[in-house]
Amino acid sequence: MENFTYHNPTKLIFGKGQVQALTEEIPHYCKNILLVYGGGSITRNGLYDQVMTFLKSLKVNVHELAGVEPNPRLSTVQKGIEICRSEKIDFLLAVGGGSVIDCTKAIAAGAKHDGNVWDIINKQVVAEEALPFGTILTLAATGSEMNPDSVITNWETNEKYVWGSPGVTNPVFSILDPVNTMSVPRDQTVYGMVDMMSHVFEQYFHNVTNTPLQDRICYSVLQTVIATAPQLLENLESYDHRETILYSGTIALNGTLQMGYFGDWASHTIEHAVSAVYDIPHAGGLAILFPNWMRHVVDHDTKRMTGLMLNMFDIETEGKTDKEIALEGINKLSEFWSSLGAPSRLADYEIGEDRIDEIAEIAAKEMKHGGFGNFKPLNKEDILSILKASL
Repeated sequence: MENFTYHNPTKLIFGKGQVQALTEEIPHYCKNILLVYGGGSITRNGLYDQVMTFLKSLKVNVHELAGVEPNPRLSTVQKGIEICRSEKIDFLLAVGGGSVIDCTKAIAAGAKHDGNVWDIINKQVVAEEALPFGTILTLAATGSEMNPDSVITNWETNEKYVWGSPGVTNPVFSILDPVNTMSVPRDQTVYGMVDMMSHVFEQYFHNVTNTPLQDRICYSVLQTVIATAPQLLENLESYDHRETILYSGTIALNGTLQMGYFGDWASHTIEHAVSAVYDIPHAGGLAILFPNWMRHVVDHDTKRMTGLMLNMFDIETEGKTDKEIALEGINKLSEFWSSLGAPSRLADYEIGEDRIDEIAEIAAKEMKHGGFGNFKPLNKEDILSILKASL
């Protein structure tokens, strides 16, 4: 493995009833808090009232930014920055899923930046400071609750980028209560599990040698999600299954799996380009694209691909080549995601060939400048092949 330094400053507060920790974790010197949330699910399940009760007990001024989109937009980030500046916000609290947290990270960084926040998001400028913020997670998926990364879409230019500033845009604390994920509908639950599995895949595929422990941790997370997913979907209100999946999503992208190397991330880059143009659910796009990326790169390191598949699925190996085993495993992955209810073709979102070249151009531009495609570098023609296979 390569030399590495690992530091994660986020305090993880996990378990039933942990929302009450707000009274201890929010700095008491705060006067003005911005509460950031999405489309209203937290009001329907009672979490909003619960949070407001605790915040009022701290005698702070609470300002609100509601309506954060599933693919959070630059325009919403800018609204949040305006509130921070006009109301002298000194702490932010994100209550929701990864999109809400991602938006909050951009607001926190943008509020401390004299220029255009888009310069930070498109990596022209590195965020050197940010307002402190905490999170209350309501969806097991992105891992944004315990890492510095954020994904923001500029809908005006059809650009969508992942960015982050380690040690600057990490949450101060994150509260994870499985009860707060029980009201998540079936389709969003499925998307969350696809997303966390995809995060593991992105980190597993690298060219660094001697990573046996990291590989086994990857296998373990994947095996846990594969075993738990069907059981959770049979009983969406199972605390035990929600708990397992919630913790799996955090471990999948809090830096634990990627110590000593940097993963591939090409599939995420391609999906970001797709959803920047069509605004589809991120994990829905990953469920479609990832198996086709795997088929496209299977010859690069067939043994590594085969090792992954044999540790996820029951595959008969006798008389088969490594490539045949790998391809069978990829098919089983597609079948597994489809069995959960995830899409398998871009046509499921009514996406055809008409803007495929535009999508490939966006993705190729990001790969060239963002360091993606680290397992097997891709060019625009490779991306086009993957997109066409996904139609």
